[in-house]
Amino acid sequence: MKILLLVLAALALTGCLEVDQYPAWREGQYDGKADNLPQQLRFNGDRLAWNAAIDNRNRHQNEYARMRP
Repeated sequence: MKILLLVLAALALTGCLEVDQYPAWREGQYDGKADNLPQQLRFNGDRLAWNAAIDNRNRHQNEYARMRP
């Protein structure tokens, strides 16, 4: 009986340990790490070069273009 009460008490307390997962806000603005766009990381902000690389990758993944007639 005591073991059952201890198990029930432990199960009742497991929901109390959840931590809020909201971002930190200061003065109405998000106070965290800024997320860089992909073209900012690898192409020094050149969006046209980023789009050209994506288009080139998509062309090479096309099965119809890779087949021989």
